[in-house]
Amino acid sequence: MQADFNGTWELVSNDNFEGYMKALNIDFATRKIAVHLAQTKVIIQDGDKFEINTYSTFRNYELMFTLGVEFEEHTKGLDNRVVKALVLWEGAKLVCTQKGEKANRGWKHWIDGDKLYLELKCEDNVCVQVFKRKQ
Repeated sequence: MQADFNGTWELVSNDNFEGYMKALNIDFATRKIAVHLAQTKVIIQDGDKFEINTYSTFRNYELMFTLGVEFEEHTKGLDNRVVKALVLWEGAKLVCTQKGEKANRGWKHWIDGDKLYLELKCEDNVCVQVFKRKQ
C-alpha cells in the first residue's frame, strides 16, 4: 500500500547526520552548523509526482520528481554534486538510488504513525532522521 506523504513535518531527531555529511566530504564548519539546525519538510504528493522542500535557517533544498523516471539531481547547497536519481515505491516506502561519484548513495522515506522517517545513505554511513507531522 502506498502512503500519503502530504504535509508539513518537523525534525525531532537526527542520528549520525554528521557522519553522513562527512562521507559526502562536507567541510567541518558546515557539518557543525548543520547538525544543530531545526529542519522542516513540506511534502506535496500528487499521484506519482512529488515535491519535497526542506527548510532551515541555514539552507533550503527543493526536490521534484516523478516516480519511476530517472532524473538529474544537483545537490546544490548540500554537497554540490550531480547525481542520477531514481525514486520508486518499495511497499509503503519511497526509495531513491543515486548514481554518481559516491558509492551506495540514496535515501528512503516512510511513515509510521505521525512520524516521517528519512534514512540517508552514502558509502558505509547511514543517518536516520525522524520528523513529526505538524498539526
